[in-house]
Amino acid sequence: MTWVNEATWDRIARVVLGVVLLYLGWSGVVGGTLGVVLKFLGFVPLLTGLIGWCPLYSLLKFRTNHS
Repeated sequence: MTWVNEATWDRIARVVLGVVLLYLGWSGVVGGTLGVVLKFLGFVPLLTGLIGWCPLYSLLKFRTNHS
């Protein structure tokens, strides 16, 4: 797909990072304001990893997949 700008390794790393951040926020491991922040920040790498497109990469004309 031409709109995908993330390599497979990048997508896997983002999904793992997103899941870890969501776990830390939702499970109560990290509480308070930081826990709430992690709940929201976890969705960004998770979603960009799942769809394979990063808006920041597009703005900077950067891509990790070179197909």
